This record gives sequence, C-alpha cells and structure tokens, in this order.
Amino acid sequence: MMYWQICAIVLAGGLGVFALTRSGGARVSLGAAAISLAGLTVATAVFDNIMIALGLFDYDRDTLLGLNIGNAPIEDFTYPLLALLILPGVWLALGKLSNADWRTILRSSRPVSWINTAYPFAAAMLITRGTVDGELIVGTLFFLIPYNLLMYGVNDVFDYESDLRNPRKGGIEGAVLERRLHRPVLWTGALLALPGFVYLLAVGSPLSGLLLILCVAGVLAYSVPPLRTKERAVADSVTSSLHFVGPAIVGLALAGAQWTPALICLLVAFFLWGAASHLFGAVQDVEADRAAGISSSATAWGARAAARVSVLLYLAAGIAALGIPGWGRLSALLVIPYLIVTLPSWNITDATAESANRGWRRFLLLNQFTGFVITMLLIQFALATVQA
Repeated sequence: MMYWQICAIVLAGGLGVFALTRSGGARVSLGAAAISLAGLTVATAVFDNIMIALGLFDYDRDTLLGLNIGNAPIEDFTYPLLALLILPGVWLALGKLSNADWRTILRSSRPVSWINTAYPFAAAMLITRGTVDGELIVGTLFFLIPYNLLMYGVNDVFDYESDLRNPRKGGIEGAVLERRLHRPVLWTGALLALPGFVYLLAVGSPLSGLLLILCVAGVLAYSVPPLRTKERAVADSVTSSLHFVGPAIVGLALAGAQWTPALICLLVAFFLWGAASHLFGAVQDVEADRAAGISSSATAWGARAAARVSVLLYLAAGIAALGIPGWGRLSALLVIPYLIVTLPSWNITDATAESANRGWRRFLLLNQFTGFVITMLLIQFALATVQA
C-alpha cells in the first residue's frame, strides 16, 4: 500500500473521531487549534529534515506523492493534523487524571518488562541490517512502551475482577486499575501505538506489515473477548510467547532476513522459552483465577502438571538452541538457571501454588542476566560476520 494511502486512511479515522467528539458536545477553540497546528507542523518539519539529513530516516519514493517541505515528504504532516483532530476526543475520554492516576497507568504497562519486547525487535533489526535507521528507532520505541501498554494495560482492564483477588497486584507485577481508569488506559494505549504502527506499515514490506498486524492482533486477542485466548488451555501460553517472539519476527522481516535453519532454531528456542515462562507464571495464579472464574492451562491441568510442563518446555528450548551454529550453541546453557528456579515447584499442589511466586520473582531478575549473556553472544556473532 502506498504511504499516502495509509495516511489518507488514518486521516479519515481522525476526522471520524473529531466528528464523534463534536457530536458529544465538546467545544473547540479555532484560535488554539490554529496555533497548535502551526507549532506541530514546524516541529515535524524540523524533526524530519534533521533525521533525513543524518540518514536515520529514509523513504521509498515510489510510495510518495512527491511533494516535500525541505526533505520531508508531505505525507508526514498527516501526523500533526491527526493529533489536532483527535486531541479534543482524547481530553474528553481521559477526563481529569491526577499524577497518581498516570503513575498507575504507567505501572500497568509493566516497565520492568519493556526491554523484553523492544530488545528482540532491535536486536533482530540491528544484527540483520547492521545499521541504525529510522525503522529501527521508531520500531524499538513502538515495542518499548506502546506495545506493552496494549499488552499489559488492556489485560489489566479485562482482568479487573481476578486482580482484585490477587495479593501480588499493585507492584512490580502489575497495577490494579480502578474502573474509572479503564477507558483512559485503552485510549492511551491506542493513541500511543498508532503513529509507530502506521509508520512501520508504511515503510515495511507486505510480509512485515502482515506480521506486524498479526503481532498486535495477538496481543489484543489474548485479553479481549470473544477470543480471549488467555482463558483457553494451550492457546494462552502459545499466544503469550508470541507476544515476545513476534517483535523479533517483525524485525527480521522488516530487515529482510534470510529464514535459514539456524534462524528457525533460534526462534523455536525463543518461543519454547516464552511458553515455559508464561506457564510457570500462571501456576501462582491458580487459586485467584479459579475464584474469578478465569480458566487457563494452569487451572485446567492443575498447578503440579503445569509446573512440570514448564520445566519440560525449558528443556526443549535448550535442545532447540543446540541447532544454532557456532557461539549460538552456548545459549542452550541459559536454560540451566531457569531449571534451577522452576524445579523446586515440581511437586507443587494447588493449595501451595502461590509459593511459586518466589521462583517467579527470581525469574524476573534472571532475565536481566540472560539478556546480558545473549547480548554478548550477539556481539560475538556480529564481529564474526564482519570478519568473514
């Protein structure tokens, strides 16, 4: 699809939001709107021209109308106009939120997990393409915060009843969202995600665009009815794992990677690790989920079976990683710490399921160490590739 066509569709959506806002009785100051539009337009022109001059942004000229302001294509000025159209609706939807409310919304995106989605995308892009460009920067920012707010924030909205019964909620593992914050979270997630989503669709290939759409759709399908895959045994762990593997796959497709057997082994290992981690995380919530009427692999199989399957999935991830040549095989050793953390829960029962939270908290810290080791392996791979 042409970039200008995508911008036209987005602009039409913005006009629809504006019409709904006006029909709801919202008042718009034309003077303030004109000043805002002028400021946003100038900021866009300056930003685009600087980024293009530095070589960080590039466009397929065949997808553009050919009109520019400096080096900036006219299509990019859709965004300040879009912001102007939807801003009244945003204020109407969000209402009056305090600083504490915004902190709660931020916590709902799980800041400690931001790196888990941004890093796979950035690493896939950088290792495949070898350069820092606009697609890498925008995509990394998209998968850093907006994607996580869509994933975790939306989940907190639709898990409200079970979260009230969950003593872990309210800290590092997620916020309990008051009902009055549900709409602000949904709006904030959608509006933060829209610019990056549209940009990646515009600059990518049909394959990367399709994968991006499926990636975001999977995030929403996990929590939002009627699919709500988090309440379907097996599908819950599969879709949860794809939340993290998906950004890597999108990055690889966007960078034009070759789908070699070694790359497939890496992605399979990553997927199995993600499924194991989700399943182990669900063990601690067995009682809370059952009390709220929420089903999952853990509630369907019981805490003990779920914990044991989790251990086996970690083992399978290590075996799959052995198919990565060279230094990559060392990544198979990274499953050992996860086995040490999860094996104590081998004989866990439903009654003692909450004790798995101790292992889960160690898991959150373990991810930092694992990320460091993987980064070192990626650097070694990149150096070997350059020398070759």
